[in-house]
Amino acid sequence: MSEPATEQMLDITLRVNGVHRTAAAPARRLLSDFLRHDLGLTGTHVGCEHGVCGACTVLVDGEPARACLMFAVTAQPHDITTVEGIGNDPDALSPVQQAFTQCHALQCGFCTPGFVTTISAYLEDHPDPTPEEAREAISGNLCRCTGYQNIVKAVVRAAEIRRGEAT
Repeated sequence: MSEPATEQMLDITLRVNGVHRTAAAPARRLLSDFLRHDLGLTGTHVGCEHGVCGACTVLVDGEPARACLMFAVTAQPHDITTVEGIGNDPDALSPVQQAFTQCHALQCGFCTPGFVTTISAYLEDHPDPTPEEAREAISGNLCRCTGYQNIVKAVVRAAEIRRGEAT
């Protein structure tokens, strides 16, 4: 019986949350797994592993992307932002994180990182969404715990916070 072939390891360097990070991984390592297992950034969650649920959403050059559908090696020329890069300090939450807290927009929290990254990118181009537009913006992210009403409210509230509106 022959020995199984060992997979060639590559040094993969990514700019993640503004910092260049390098780790050795197989060429076919998914970005989600690379972030979690090789870089220790466990905020990116892996749900369906088919790009359907949105839990693994990160920003690639500022645009939402499913990390479970992208190889880490192909992410090398891009800027990657995870939920840790959006806000990792409880005393300095991002507008989206503040809104999620204020609007009670999370329950178990598993889907939250994907929502936070998705909504953060959305608000860059849509600073004053209606509830209907907010619902459309989050339609690619799944949550099994909520009815989405408070998440929609959080999108609208995050936009208000970004605009400096207090309520």
